[in-house]
Amino acid sequence: MTITFLVIFAFLGAFVGFAAGLLGIGGGMILVPFLNFLLPLLGVPADIAVHVAIATAMATIIFTSLSSMRAHHAHQAIRWDVVKLMAPGLVVGGLISGGAVFAYINGLLLAVIFACFVVYSALKMFRNTPPPIGATMPAPWQITAFGGVVGFVSGLLGAGGGFLSVPFMVRAQVSMQKAIATSAALGFFIAIANGIGYVWSGSEYTNLQAGLLGYVYWPALVVLTVFSMLSAPFGAKMAHRLPVKVLKRVFASMLLVLAVQMLIETLQVHLS
Repeated sequence: MTITFLVIFAFLGAFVGFAAGLLGIGGGMILVPFLNFLLPLLGVPADIAVHVAIATAMATIIFTSLSSMRAHHAHQAIRWDVVKLMAPGLVVGGLISGGAVFAYINGLLLAVIFACFVVYSALKMFRNTPPPIGATMPAPWQITAFGGVVGFVSGLLGAGGGFLSVPFMVRAQVSMQKAIATSAALGFFIAIANGIGYVWSGSEYTNLQAGLLGYVYWPALVVLTVFSMLSAPFGAKMAHRLPVKVLKRVFASMLLVLAVQMLIETLQVHLS
């Protein structure tokens, strides 16, 4: 990796960490479109660029979720009873998704799936409406089964699963603060399981392309992780000083543009 790309990934990591801390969003939504554009310039084959972008974005969650989980645990905000029930499902769903299904979906379909996820997330940011509150937590086996769904879907998106797990917990009368904190802990299990899956399912590329560990481009992973973890606390501090509601709408607009651009780039590669 040249100095130019090192600087680019450093700035990208810092921006992602700041946005995550400021707006409480996952970094994958920002990282994947940028990585999809940058990775082919570093020699990653264009036909697997979407796969590598999603896998690398997910791998960063392994480290960022640890930092977030530690902070939330210090405030006793994590529902560890929910984590213990969901974790087995998350791991199984993540291994199936990242270790098998992920490799069999072509880049164009993955880009479409990701774009739909971004549009859904952006619309939620525009509306900014809380999830409806239901009754109580479902039966333990249902929580574990739902964890499997979260782990599987997250593996196709490079996301930490908060878009599914937070509304699920809030509906079951878990406070928003504890739901977000618990989601941070769940993100670690999702990222570990899918990370292992991505390395396994993309193992053929490890010896064929410098910098690839399966589908994970590790040089970018290292730089992104370091700088996102450094900037996230600053973003969290600024969340109390800046108009977050307005910024969320601006950010949602940016996400929509990035998703469309990513689709166009992927269409050009797969239909040319």
